[in-house]
Amino acid sequence: MSAQQTVWSEDLITVAEKSNYQKTSSYSDVMSFITALQKKSDLLQLEYMGTSKEGKKIPVAILANPSIKTPQEAIASGKPVLYIQGNIHAGEVEGKEVVLQLMRDILLGDKKHLLDNQIILFAPIYNTDSNDKMKQGRRPSQEDSPVEVGIRENSQGLDLNRDGIKMEAFETNGLVQNILNKWNPEMLVDLHTTNGTWHGYGITYAPSYHYAGEKAPYDFTWDVLLPEVVKKADENYKVKIGPYGYYSVNKAWPPTSIYTYNHHPRYIVNQMGLRNKVGILSEAFAHDRFYTRINGTYGFVAEILEFTHKNGKKMMSINAQAEKDAIQNVISNAGKAQKGVRFKMVPLEKKIENYRTYDYVPYLNKNGRKSYVRSGKIIDVPNVENLSKFDATVSTTLPRGYFLPKSMKPIVDHLRKQGIEVTELKGRKRATGEVFMVEKLTNARRKFEGHFMTTLEGSYVAKTRTFKKGDFWVDMAQPLTNLAFYTLEPQSDDGLATWNFFDEYLKAQGVDTKAVEYPVFKYYSVR
Repeated sequence: MSAQQTVWSEDLITVAEKSNYQKTSSYSDVMSFITALQKKSDLLQLEYMGTSKEGKKIPVAILANPSIKTPQEAIASGKPVLYIQGNIHAGEVEGKEVVLQLMRDILLGDKKHLLDNQIILFAPIYNTDSNDKMKQGRRPSQEDSPVEVGIRENSQGLDLNRDGIKMEAFETNGLVQNILNKWNPEMLVDLHTTNGTWHGYGITYAPSYHYAGEKAPYDFTWDVLLPEVVKKADENYKVKIGPYGYYSVNKAWPPTSIYTYNHHPRYIVNQMGLRNKVGILSEAFAHDRFYTRINGTYGFVAEILEFTHKNGKKMMSINAQAEKDAIQNVISNAGKAQKGVRFKMVPLEKKIENYRTYDYVPYLNKNGRKSYVRSGKIIDVPNVENLSKFDATVSTTLPRGYFLPKSMKPIVDHLRKQGIEVTELKGRKRATGEVFMVEKLTNARRKFEGHFMTTLEGSYVAKTRTFKKGDFWVDMAQPLTNLAFYTLEPQSDDGLATWNFFDEYLKAQGVDTKAVEYPVFKYYSVR
Protein backbone atom coordinates (compact mmCIF):
# COMPACT_ATOMS: atom_id res chain seq x y z
CA MET A 1 0.00 0.00 0.00
CA SER A 2 1.21 3.50 -0.78
CA ALA A 3 1.53 6.22 1.86
CA GLN A 4 -1.67 7.99 2.94
CA GLN A 5 -2.16 11.04 0.68
CA THR A 6 -5.66 12.30 1.48
CA VAL A 7 -5.81 15.31 3.80
CA TRP A 8 -8.90 14.95 5.98
CA SER A 9 -10.79 17.59 7.89
CA GLU A 10 -10.42 17.18 11.65
CA ASP A 11 -13.98 15.89 12.08
CA LEU A 12 -13.04 12.88 9.94
CA ILE A 13 -10.21 11.81 12.22
CA THR A 14 -11.33 9.16 14.70
CA VAL A 15 -10.78 9.35 18.45
CA ALA A 16 -8.34 6.44 18.19
CA GLU A 17 -6.29 8.29 15.59
CA LYS A 18 -6.40 11.64 17.42
CA SER A 19 -5.26 10.06 20.68
CA ASN A 20 -2.35 8.16 19.12
CA TYR A 21 -4.33 4.99 19.83
CA GLN A 22 -4.63 5.61 23.55
CA LYS A 23 -8.41 6.03 23.47
CA THR A 24 -11.44 4.59 21.73
CA SER A 25 -14.65 6.29 20.58
CA SER A 26 -17.69 6.85 22.76
CA TYR A 27 -21.19 6.46 21.40
CA SER A 28 -21.46 10.22 20.85
CA ASP A 29 -18.08 10.19 19.08
CA VAL A 30 -19.32 7.52 16.69
CA MET A 31 -22.54 9.40 15.95
CA SER A 32 -20.63 12.66 15.40
CA PHE A 33 -18.29 10.92 12.97
CA ILE A 34 -21.22 9.47 11.01
CA THR A 35 -22.87 12.91 10.92
CA ALA A 36 -19.66 14.43 9.55
CA LEU A 37 -19.57 11.77 6.81
CA GLN A 38 -23.21 12.40 5.93
CA LYS A 39 -22.48 16.09 5.36
CA LYS A 40 -19.73 15.22 2.88
CA SER A 41 -21.29 12.32 0.97
CA ASP A 42 -24.76 11.58 -0.33
CA LEU A 43 -23.87 7.87 -0.71
CA LEU A 44 -24.48 7.23 2.99
CA GLN A 45 -27.96 6.66 4.35
CA LEU A 46 -28.43 6.15 8.08
CA GLU A 47 -30.99 3.95 9.74
CA TYR A 48 -31.26 2.27 13.13
CA MET A 49 -31.68 -1.44 13.70
CA GLY A 50 -33.20 -0.86 17.13
CA THR A 51 -32.86 0.86 20.47
CA SER A 52 -30.88 -0.42 23.46
CA LYS A 53 -32.23 -0.84 26.97
CA GLU A 54 -30.73 2.52 27.92
CA GLY A 55 -32.36 4.23 24.97
CA LYS A 56 -29.44 4.49 22.55
CA LYS A 57 -30.31 4.00 18.89
CA ILE A 58 -28.09 1.41 17.19
CA PRO A 59 -26.84 2.98 13.94
CA VAL A 60 -26.53 1.18 10.63
CA ALA A 61 -24.85 3.04 7.78
CA ILE A 62 -26.00 2.02 4.30
CA LEU A 63 -23.29 2.69 1.72
CA ALA A 64 -24.30 2.38 -1.93
CA ASN A 65 -23.61 4.06 -5.27
CA PRO A 66 -26.11 5.19 -6.33
CA SER A 67 -27.54 5.75 -2.88
CA ILE A 68 -30.35 3.51 -1.68
CA LYS A 69 -32.64 3.56 1.34
CA THR A 70 -34.64 0.32 1.24
CA PRO A 71 -34.14 -3.43 0.78
CA GLN A 72 -36.43 -3.22 -2.23
CA GLU A 73 -34.03 -0.79 -3.88
CA ALA A 74 -31.17 -3.12 -3.03
CA ILE A 75 -32.93 -6.06 -4.70
CA ALA A 76 -33.69 -3.95 -7.76
CA SER A 77 -29.99 -3.02 -8.05
CA GLY A 78 -29.00 -6.69 -8.40
CA LYS A 79 -26.02 -6.07 -6.12
CA PRO A 80 -25.17 -8.22 -3.10
CA VAL A 81 -25.82 -6.74 0.33
CA LEU A 82 -23.00 -7.24 2.83
CA TYR A 83 -23.17 -6.59 6.57
CA ILE A 84 -20.19 -5.82 8.81
CA GLN A 85 -20.48 -5.13 12.54
CA GLY A 86 -18.15 -4.07 15.31
CA ASN A 87 -18.38 -3.83 19.08
CA ILE A 88 -20.59 -6.84 19.82
CA HIS A 89 -18.38 -7.06 22.91
CA ALA A 90 -17.71 -3.49 23.97
CA GLY A 91 -14.23 -4.22 25.29
CA GLU A 92 -13.21 -5.38 21.81
CA VAL A 93 -13.07 -2.03 20.08
CA GLU A 94 -11.00 -2.58 16.93
CA GLY A 95 -14.06 -3.32 14.79
CA LYS A 96 -15.74 -0.10 15.83
CA GLU A 97 -12.75 2.05 14.91
CA VAL A 98 -12.01 0.16 11.69
CA VAL A 99 -15.60 0.45 10.47
CA LEU A 100 -15.42 4.23 10.89
CA GLN A 101 -12.11 4.38 8.99
CA LEU A 102 -13.42 2.16 6.20
CA MET A 103 -16.59 4.20 5.82
CA ARG A 104 -14.46 7.33 5.44
CA ASP A 105 -12.12 5.70 2.91
CA ILE A 106 -14.92 4.17 0.86
CA LEU A 107 -17.04 7.32 0.70
CA LEU A 108 -14.28 9.93 0.35
CA GLY A 109 -10.94 8.18 -0.10
CA ASP A 110 -9.19 5.59 -2.21
CA LYS A 111 -11.76 2.81 -1.85
CA LYS A 112 -14.71 4.35 -3.66
CA HIS A 113 -14.62 1.51 -6.19
CA LEU A 114 -15.89 -0.85 -3.49
CA LEU A 115 -19.38 0.54 -4.03
CA ASP A 116 -19.39 -0.23 -7.76
CA ASN A 117 -20.67 -3.79 -7.33
CA GLN A 118 -22.02 -4.10 -3.79
CA ILE A 119 -24.07 -2.50 -1.05
CA ILE A 120 -22.41 -2.41 2.36
CA LEU A 121 -24.19 -2.11 5.70
CA PHE A 122 -21.88 -1.04 8.52
CA ALA A 123 -22.87 -1.24 12.19
CA PRO A 124 -19.88 0.23 14.05
CA ILE A 125 -21.24 0.19 17.60
CA TYR A 126 -23.60 -2.74 18.05
CA ASN A 127 -23.28 -2.85 21.86
CA THR A 128 -24.06 0.83 22.35
CA ASP A 129 -24.74 0.90 26.09
CA SER A 130 -21.72 -1.01 27.34
CA ASN A 131 -19.32 0.82 25.04
CA ASP A 132 -19.51 3.90 27.26
CA LYS A 133 -18.96 2.02 30.54
CA MET A 134 -15.24 2.55 30.08
CA LYS A 135 -12.65 1.72 32.68
CA GLN A 136 -8.98 0.79 32.84
CA GLY A 137 -8.08 -2.88 33.22
CA ARG A 138 -11.23 -4.31 31.62
CA ARG A 139 -9.26 -6.72 29.41
CA PRO A 140 -5.88 -7.58 30.95
CA SER A 141 -4.63 -9.38 27.83
CA GLN A 142 -4.87 -6.09 25.92
CA GLU A 143 -2.41 -4.54 28.39
CA ASP A 144 -4.32 -1.24 28.63
CA SER A 145 -4.09 -0.62 24.90
CA PRO A 146 -6.25 1.44 24.63
CA VAL A 147 -6.22 2.58 28.25
CA GLU A 148 -9.98 2.34 28.87
CA VAL A 149 -12.62 0.17 27.19
CA GLY A 150 -16.22 -0.85 27.86
CA ILE A 151 -17.56 -4.18 29.09
CA ARG A 152 -18.40 -7.43 27.35
CA GLU A 153 -22.09 -7.85 28.21
CA ASN A 154 -24.90 -5.51 27.20
CA SER A 155 -26.91 -3.47 29.72
CA GLN A 156 -29.16 -6.50 30.36
CA GLY A 157 -26.11 -8.48 31.46
CA LEU A 158 -26.26 -10.66 28.32
CA ASP A 159 -23.48 -11.76 26.02
CA LEU A 160 -24.76 -10.63 22.62
CA ASN A 161 -22.77 -13.38 20.93
CA ARG A 162 -24.68 -16.10 22.78
CA ASP A 163 -28.16 -14.75 22.06
CA GLY A 164 -28.81 -15.76 18.45
CA ILE A 165 -31.46 -18.40 19.26
CA LYS A 166 -33.11 -17.17 22.45
CA MET A 167 -33.15 -13.51 21.31
CA GLU A 168 -33.53 -11.96 24.75
CA ALA A 169 -31.43 -8.87 24.05
CA PHE A 170 -32.77 -5.65 22.55
CA GLU A 171 -29.78 -5.67 20.21
CA THR A 172 -30.33 -9.22 18.96
CA ASN A 173 -33.95 -8.49 18.12
CA GLY A 174 -32.84 -5.48 16.13
CA LEU A 175 -30.13 -7.41 14.30
CA VAL A 176 -32.25 -10.43 13.42
CA GLN A 177 -35.45 -8.61 12.50
CA ASN A 178 -34.10 -5.41 10.97
CA ILE A 179 -30.88 -6.62 9.34
CA LEU A 180 -30.94 -10.38 8.71
CA ASN A 181 -34.66 -10.65 7.89
CA LYS A 182 -35.17 -7.21 6.38
CA TRP A 183 -31.97 -6.77 4.32
CA ASN A 184 -31.11 -10.47 3.92
CA PRO A 185 -27.35 -9.87 3.54
CA GLU A 186 -25.29 -12.39 1.59
CA MET A 187 -22.47 -12.14 4.11
CA LEU A 188 -22.02 -11.14 7.76
CA VAL A 189 -18.60 -10.26 9.20
CA ASP A 190 -18.40 -10.04 13.00
CA LEU A 191 -15.36 -8.21 14.38
CA HIS A 192 -13.86 -9.37 17.69
CA THR A 193 -10.62 -9.46 19.66
CA THR A 194 -9.26 -12.67 21.20
CA ASN A 195 -8.44 -12.89 24.88
CA GLY A 196 -6.22 -15.93 25.19
CA THR A 197 -3.75 -18.00 23.19
CA TRP A 198 -0.36 -16.56 22.21
CA HIS A 199 -0.55 -17.62 18.57
CA GLY A 200 1.54 -15.69 16.08
CA TYR A 201 -1.20 -14.20 13.90
CA GLY A 202 -2.43 -10.61 13.76
CA ILE A 203 -5.92 -11.88 12.92
CA THR A 204 -7.52 -15.29 13.19
CA TYR A 205 -10.71 -16.25 11.38
CA ALA A 206 -13.50 -18.79 11.39
CA PRO A 207 -16.27 -19.43 8.88
CA SER A 208 -19.93 -20.08 9.62
CA TYR A 209 -20.05 -23.71 10.68
CA HIS A 210 -22.64 -25.40 8.49
CA TYR A 211 -23.22 -28.77 10.07
CA ALA A 212 -26.99 -28.50 10.37
CA GLY A 213 -27.19 -26.44 7.19
CA GLU A 214 -25.98 -26.40 3.61
CA LYS A 215 -22.30 -26.95 2.85
CA ALA A 216 -21.77 -24.83 -0.27
CA PRO A 217 -21.50 -21.36 1.36
CA TYR A 218 -19.00 -22.81 3.85
CA ASP A 219 -16.93 -24.42 1.10
CA PHE A 220 -16.82 -21.14 -0.84
CA THR A 221 -15.75 -19.26 2.29
CA TRP A 222 -13.15 -21.79 3.42
CA ASP A 223 -11.71 -22.89 0.07
CA VAL A 224 -11.94 -19.72 -2.04
CA LEU A 225 -12.67 -16.50 -0.16
CA LEU A 226 -10.45 -16.86 2.92
CA PRO A 227 -7.29 -18.13 1.17
CA GLU A 228 -7.31 -15.18 -1.24
CA VAL A 229 -8.06 -12.67 1.51
CA VAL A 230 -5.27 -14.06 3.70
CA LYS A 231 -2.78 -13.76 0.85
CA LYS A 232 -3.81 -10.23 -0.12
CA ALA A 233 -3.88 -8.95 3.48
CA ASP A 234 -0.30 -10.12 3.94
CA GLU A 235 0.77 -8.51 0.66
CA ASN A 236 -1.01 -5.19 1.15
CA TYR A 237 -1.15 -4.71 4.92
CA LYS A 238 1.72 -6.88 6.19
CA VAL A 239 -0.61 -8.78 8.50
CA LYS A 240 -0.34 -12.52 9.10
CA ILE A 241 -3.73 -14.22 9.27
CA GLY A 242 -4.55 -17.79 10.27
CA PRO A 243 -7.34 -20.07 11.47
CA TYR A 244 -9.05 -19.31 14.76
CA GLY A 245 -8.25 -21.71 17.57
CA TYR A 246 -6.83 -22.34 21.03
CA TYR A 247 -4.22 -24.68 22.38
CA SER A 248 -2.92 -25.52 25.85
CA VAL A 249 0.79 -25.53 26.63
CA ASN A 250 0.01 -27.84 29.56
CA LYS A 251 -1.46 -30.40 27.18
CA ALA A 252 1.41 -30.50 24.69
CA TRP A 253 4.32 -28.41 23.55
CA PRO A 254 4.81 -27.76 20.75
CA PRO A 255 1.05 -27.90 20.10
CA THR A 256 -0.24 -30.87 18.15
CA SER A 257 -3.73 -29.43 17.69
CA ILE A 258 -5.85 -26.31 17.99
CA TYR A 259 -9.58 -26.24 18.67
CA THR A 260 -12.22 -23.75 17.61
CA TYR A 261 -15.37 -22.52 19.35
CA ASN A 262 -18.70 -24.34 19.20
CA HIS A 263 -20.90 -24.84 16.17
CA HIS A 264 -24.01 -23.48 17.94
CA PRO A 265 -26.17 -20.89 16.13
CA ARG A 266 -26.37 -18.90 19.37
CA TYR A 267 -23.23 -17.38 17.80
CA ILE A 268 -24.45 -15.02 15.12
CA VAL A 269 -21.74 -16.01 12.61
CA ASN A 270 -22.84 -19.65 12.84
CA GLN A 271 -26.47 -18.75 12.38
CA MET A 272 -25.61 -17.42 8.92
CA GLY A 273 -24.87 -21.00 7.86
CA LEU A 274 -28.42 -22.01 8.78
CA ARG A 275 -29.63 -19.03 6.73
CA ASN A 276 -27.76 -20.26 3.62
CA LYS A 277 -25.35 -17.33 3.75
CA VAL A 278 -21.67 -16.60 4.36
CA GLY A 279 -20.50 -15.76 7.87
CA ILE A 280 -16.98 -14.76 8.90
CA LEU A 281 -15.58 -14.34 12.40
CA SER A 282 -12.62 -11.96 12.72
CA GLU A 283 -10.51 -12.07 15.89
CA ALA A 284 -7.72 -9.52 16.35
CA PHE A 285 -4.77 -10.69 18.48
CA ALA A 286 -5.37 -9.17 21.91
CA HIS A 287 -1.70 -9.06 22.91
CA ASP A 288 -0.75 -6.77 20.03
CA ARG A 289 -0.85 -3.02 20.57
CA PHE A 290 -4.08 -1.26 19.65
CA TYR A 291 -2.71 0.31 16.46
CA THR A 292 -1.43 -3.08 15.27
CA ARG A 293 -4.82 -4.66 15.91
CA ILE A 294 -6.42 -1.79 13.99
CA ASN A 295 -4.14 -2.38 11.00
CA GLY A 296 -4.84 -6.11 11.01
CA THR A 297 -8.60 -5.75 11.28
CA TYR A 298 -8.65 -3.02 8.65
CA GLY A 299 -6.60 -5.11 6.25
CA PHE A 300 -8.74 -8.20 6.75
CA VAL A 301 -12.05 -6.39 6.23
CA ALA A 302 -10.73 -4.30 3.34
CA GLU A 303 -9.54 -7.40 1.50
CA ILE A 304 -12.83 -9.20 2.17
CA LEU A 305 -14.60 -6.27 0.51
CA GLU A 306 -12.11 -6.30 -2.38
CA PHE A 307 -12.92 -10.00 -2.84
CA THR A 308 -16.68 -9.48 -2.75
CA HIS A 309 -16.30 -6.50 -5.09
CA LYS A 310 -14.96 -8.99 -7.65
CA ASN A 311 -16.91 -12.10 -6.66
CA GLY A 312 -20.13 -10.87 -5.07
CA LYS A 313 -22.39 -12.10 -7.85
CA LYS A 314 -20.84 -15.55 -7.63
CA MET A 315 -21.43 -15.57 -3.88
CA MET A 316 -25.06 -14.58 -4.43
CA SER A 317 -25.45 -17.48 -6.86
CA ILE A 318 -23.90 -20.00 -4.44
CA ASN A 319 -26.11 -18.81 -1.59
CA ALA A 320 -29.25 -18.86 -3.75
CA GLN A 321 -28.48 -22.41 -4.88
CA ALA A 322 -27.93 -23.46 -1.26
CA GLU A 323 -31.40 -22.16 -0.43
CA LYS A 324 -32.92 -24.08 -3.34
CA ASP A 325 -31.04 -27.23 -2.35
CA ALA A 326 -32.27 -26.97 1.26
CA ILE A 327 -35.87 -26.66 0.12
CA GLN A 328 -35.52 -29.45 -2.43
CA ASN A 329 -34.00 -31.71 0.21
CA VAL A 330 -37.18 -31.34 2.26
CA ILE A 331 -39.44 -31.97 -0.72
CA SER A 332 -37.48 -35.01 -1.92
CA ASN A 333 -36.15 -36.55 1.28
CA ALA A 334 -38.57 -35.79 4.12
CA GLY A 335 -39.13 -38.94 6.10
CA LYS A 336 -35.97 -40.53 4.69
CA ALA A 337 -32.93 -38.30 5.26
CA GLN A 338 -31.19 -38.07 8.62
CA LYS A 339 -29.85 -34.75 9.90
CA GLY A 340 -27.64 -34.07 12.89
CA VAL A 341 -29.03 -32.31 15.96
CA ARG A 342 -26.13 -32.84 18.40
CA PHE A 343 -22.48 -32.67 17.43
CA LYS A 344 -18.93 -33.23 18.65
CA MET A 345 -15.78 -31.39 17.60
CA VAL A 346 -13.31 -33.40 15.48
CA PRO A 347 -10.23 -32.57 13.36
CA LEU A 348 -10.43 -31.51 9.75
CA GLU A 349 -8.95 -34.04 7.34
CA LYS A 350 -6.21 -31.58 6.32
CA LYS A 351 -3.71 -30.47 8.95
CA ILE A 352 -2.26 -26.97 9.20
CA GLU A 353 1.06 -27.28 7.41
CA ASN A 354 2.77 -24.59 9.48
CA TYR A 355 1.03 -23.15 12.51
CA ARG A 356 2.43 -19.79 13.56
CA THR A 357 2.85 -19.29 17.32
CA TYR A 358 5.05 -17.77 19.99
CA ASP A 359 7.64 -20.20 21.28
CA TYR A 360 7.76 -21.45 24.87
CA VAL A 361 10.90 -22.22 26.87
CA PRO A 362 10.80 -25.35 29.08
CA TYR A 363 12.35 -25.41 32.55
CA LEU A 364 12.17 -27.46 35.75
CA ASN A 365 10.41 -25.68 38.57
CA LYS A 366 11.38 -26.01 42.25
CA ASN A 367 9.23 -29.15 42.51
CA GLY A 368 11.16 -30.78 39.70
CA ARG A 369 8.24 -30.56 37.26
CA LYS A 370 8.51 -29.30 33.73
CA SER A 371 6.99 -25.86 33.23
CA TYR A 372 7.03 -23.33 30.40
CA VAL A 373 7.56 -19.61 29.95
CA ARG A 374 6.74 -17.79 26.74
CA SER A 375 9.61 -16.39 24.70
CA GLY A 376 9.46 -13.43 22.33
CA LYS A 377 10.22 -15.65 19.34
CA ILE A 378 7.62 -16.65 16.76
CA ILE A 379 7.99 -20.12 15.27
CA ASP A 380 6.17 -22.34 12.78
CA VAL A 381 4.95 -25.69 14.11
CA PRO A 382 4.38 -28.25 11.33
CA ASN A 383 1.36 -30.52 10.86
CA VAL A 384 -1.00 -29.24 13.52
CA GLU A 385 -4.50 -30.72 13.70
CA ASN A 386 -7.33 -28.24 13.33
CA LEU A 387 -10.35 -29.27 15.39
CA SER A 388 -12.94 -27.19 13.60
CA LYS A 389 -15.19 -29.85 12.14
CA PHE A 390 -18.31 -31.21 13.79
CA ASP A 391 -19.65 -34.74 13.44
CA ALA A 392 -23.20 -35.62 14.46
CA THR A 393 -23.56 -37.65 17.64
CA VAL A 394 -27.37 -37.64 17.47
CA SER A 395 -29.35 -37.52 14.24
CA THR A 396 -33.05 -37.49 13.52
CA THR A 397 -35.32 -37.84 10.53
CA LEU A 398 -35.89 -34.74 8.42
CA PRO A 399 -39.62 -33.89 8.50
CA ARG A 400 -41.82 -32.33 5.83
CA GLY A 401 -42.89 -29.88 8.51
CA TYR A 402 -44.23 -29.32 12.00
CA PHE A 403 -47.58 -28.58 13.64
CA LEU A 404 -47.98 -26.70 16.91
CA PRO A 405 -51.22 -26.34 18.88
CA LYS A 406 -52.70 -22.87 19.32
CA SER A 407 -51.50 -22.93 22.96
CA MET A 408 -47.94 -22.69 21.61
CA LYS A 409 -48.50 -19.17 20.26
CA PRO A 410 -45.47 -17.77 22.19
CA ILE A 411 -43.26 -20.31 20.39
CA VAL A 412 -44.78 -19.31 17.07
CA ASP A 413 -44.15 -15.64 17.81
CA HIS A 414 -40.51 -16.44 18.48
CA LEU A 415 -40.16 -18.40 15.25
CA ARG A 416 -41.61 -15.50 13.31
CA LYS A 417 -39.13 -13.09 14.92
CA GLN A 418 -36.40 -15.34 13.52
CA GLY A 419 -37.95 -14.99 10.08
CA ILE A 420 -39.36 -18.53 9.93
CA GLU A 421 -42.66 -18.75 8.05
CA VAL A 422 -45.55 -20.07 10.16
CA THR A 423 -49.15 -20.37 8.95
CA GLU A 424 -52.22 -20.25 11.17
CA LEU A 425 -54.65 -22.93 10.04
CA LYS A 426 -57.99 -21.82 8.63
CA GLY A 427 -59.36 -25.35 8.62
CA ARG A 428 -58.51 -28.94 9.50
CA LYS A 429 -55.38 -30.80 8.40
CA ARG A 430 -54.67 -34.46 9.08
CA ALA A 431 -50.97 -35.29 9.38
CA THR A 432 -48.99 -38.50 9.64
CA GLY A 433 -45.70 -38.35 11.47
CA GLU A 434 -44.15 -38.73 14.91
CA VAL A 435 -44.31 -37.31 18.39
CA PHE A 436 -41.28 -37.17 20.66
CA MET A 437 -42.05 -38.69 24.05
CA VAL A 438 -39.92 -36.88 26.62
CA GLU A 439 -38.80 -39.46 29.15
CA LYS A 440 -36.31 -37.27 30.97
CA LEU A 441 -35.76 -33.54 31.32
CA THR A 442 -32.41 -32.51 32.77
CA ASN A 443 -31.44 -28.96 33.65
CA ALA A 444 -27.79 -27.98 33.90
CA ARG A 445 -26.54 -27.36 37.43
CA ARG A 446 -24.80 -24.13 36.52
CA LYS A 447 -26.49 -21.11 35.02
CA PHE A 448 -25.40 -19.94 31.57
CA GLU A 449 -26.64 -16.63 30.21
CA GLY A 450 -29.41 -16.67 32.79
CA HIS A 451 -30.51 -20.22 31.89
CA PHE A 452 -30.18 -23.66 33.39
CA MET A 453 -29.84 -25.28 29.98
CA THR A 454 -32.16 -28.20 29.22
CA THR A 455 -31.46 -31.60 27.72
CA LEU A 456 -34.40 -33.77 26.67
CA GLU A 457 -34.16 -37.54 26.38
CA GLY A 458 -36.78 -39.80 24.91
CA SER A 459 -37.96 -41.52 21.75
CA TYR A 460 -40.22 -40.96 18.77
CA VAL A 461 -43.58 -42.68 18.40
CA ALA A 462 -45.49 -42.85 15.11
CA LYS A 463 -48.83 -41.01 15.20
CA THR A 464 -51.55 -39.59 13.00
CA ARG A 465 -53.10 -36.34 14.22
CA THR A 466 -55.79 -33.91 13.16
CA PHE A 467 -55.05 -30.21 13.63
CA LYS A 468 -57.79 -27.61 13.69
CA LYS A 469 -58.43 -23.99 12.90
CA GLY A 470 -56.17 -21.78 15.01
CA ASP A 471 -53.35 -24.32 15.25
CA PHE A 472 -50.03 -23.55 13.55
CA TRP A 473 -48.24 -25.12 10.60
CA VAL A 474 -44.56 -24.86 9.70
CA ASP A 475 -44.08 -26.00 6.11
CA MET A 476 -40.38 -26.86 5.88
CA ALA A 477 -40.20 -26.07 2.16
CA GLN A 478 -39.08 -22.52 2.94
CA PRO A 479 -35.81 -20.55 2.84
CA LEU A 480 -35.07 -20.90 6.57
CA THR A 481 -35.83 -24.61 6.66
CA ASN A 482 -32.50 -25.51 8.32
CA LEU A 483 -32.95 -22.87 11.01
CA ALA A 484 -36.51 -24.10 11.66
CA PHE A 485 -35.27 -27.69 11.98
CA TYR A 486 -32.44 -26.85 14.36
CA THR A 487 -34.66 -24.54 16.42
CA LEU A 488 -37.63 -26.90 16.84
CA GLU A 489 -36.08 -30.36 17.15
CA PRO A 490 -36.36 -31.50 20.80
CA GLN A 491 -32.89 -33.08 20.87
CA SER A 492 -31.13 -30.13 19.24
CA ASP A 493 -28.13 -28.96 21.24
CA ASP A 494 -28.99 -25.29 20.68
CA GLY A 495 -32.72 -25.24 19.98
CA LEU A 496 -35.60 -23.67 21.83
CA ALA A 497 -35.87 -26.73 24.08
CA THR A 498 -32.24 -26.18 25.12
CA TRP A 499 -33.05 -22.61 26.14
CA ASN A 500 -35.96 -23.65 28.42
CA PHE A 501 -38.78 -22.54 26.07
CA PHE A 502 -40.69 -25.77 26.77
CA ASP A 503 -39.68 -26.41 30.39
CA GLU A 504 -42.75 -24.89 32.02
CA TYR A 505 -45.14 -26.80 29.75
CA LEU A 506 -43.37 -30.14 30.14
CA LYS A 507 -43.08 -29.85 33.92
CA ALA A 508 -46.75 -28.90 34.20
CA GLN A 509 -47.58 -32.05 32.26
CA GLY A 510 -45.70 -34.15 34.82
CA VAL A 511 -42.45 -34.94 32.99
CA ASP A 512 -40.73 -35.55 36.32
CA THR A 513 -42.85 -38.67 36.90
CA LYS A 514 -43.91 -39.89 33.46
CA ALA A 515 -43.22 -39.65 29.72
CA VAL A 516 -44.73 -36.47 28.26
CA GLU A 517 -45.38 -35.59 24.64
CA TYR A 518 -43.24 -32.76 23.24
CA PRO A 519 -45.78 -30.23 21.95
CA VAL A 520 -44.38 -29.97 18.41
CA PHE A 521 -45.70 -32.60 16.00
CA LYS A 522 -43.27 -33.72 13.33
CA TYR A 523 -45.05 -34.75 10.15
CA TYR A 524 -44.06 -36.53 6.95
CA SER A 525 -47.32 -36.27 5.01
CA VAL A 526 -50.44 -34.13 5.32
CA ARG A 527 -53.89 -33.92 3.80
